[in-house]
Amino acid sequence: MSLAKDTVIGFIGSGVMGKSMAANLMEAGFPLNVYTRTKTKADELLEAGAVWKESAADLAAESDVIITIVGYPSDVEEVYFGDNGILAHARSGSFVIDMTTSKPKLAERISKEASKKGIEAMDAPVSGGDIGAKNGTLAIMAGGSETAFHELRPIFDVMGSNIVHQGPAGSGQHTKMSNQIAIASNMIGVCEAITYAEKAGLDPDRVLSSISTGAAGSWSLSNLAPRMIAGDYDPGFYVKHFIKDMKIALESAQEMELLTPGLELSLSLYQRLAESGGEDYGTHALFKMFRA
Repeated sequence: MSLAKDTVIGFIGSGVMGKSMAANLMEAGFPLNVYTRTKTKADELLEAGAVWKESAADLAAESDVIITIVGYPSDVEEVYFGDNGILAHARSGSFVIDMTTSKPKLAERISKEASKKGIEAMDAPVSGGDIGAKNGTLAIMAGGSETAFHELRPIFDVMGSNIVHQGPAGSGQHTKMSNQIAIASNMIGVCEAITYAEKAGLDPDRVLSSISTGAAGSWSLSNLAPRMIAGDYDPGFYVKHFIKDMKIALESAQEMELLTPGLELSLSLYQRLAESGGEDYGTHALFKMFRA
């Protein structure tokens, strides 16, 4: 099929990031079908003109491109492989894009089963948090055929600004694991740096203005450290979801016999944070473990 502005996009998942991503697609002029397990989470999209579908099956049957961004690999499995799931009802010639951070092997399985039905599948997890989702500046890491990637590029361009085709099915998820491993250790460094500044009697905002533009600079330092300092732990990305991502990364690393001590330390700290009641905070709330 030829991708055009009247291409109907079906969007499943309207959480912190999904809602903004879907809204940007509508603003760009794409007709949008939407389904989520809790309909009230889609209220803003429906008010803006999205069309509600009663099930993933209905959405898949009536959409040209189906995008999913749900919570966990188990949710991905259910929405793609269930009797009322996407692959049982999507039309031949359609596209499916899973933007959930999920298991690389699951992405490969989706692609294999989709191809049997004449459906092109891509795994395209994202990074950039709630800010990137709202601004349409997400990093999008795509796995799948190069032909499908180029066909879907106009859709990716609406949601992101750093869009890279990484290779065949599963490559997007492997890239996201690399991303999460880098963030995991970096977040510990950011927390330690701000804590050190406070303990030394410095103004942490002034310290941040000095170190964020030098060799220590990172997205987390520039965008999340100010929230740490302000004590604002509202989620751009949930602790519980980051724990899920780190577990997937650790599992994949172990399969490759790769040592990841930084990842293991970060996972243990985040698990302590979750156990203390912080699973619904944003990932930058790791700072609480250092500031206490």
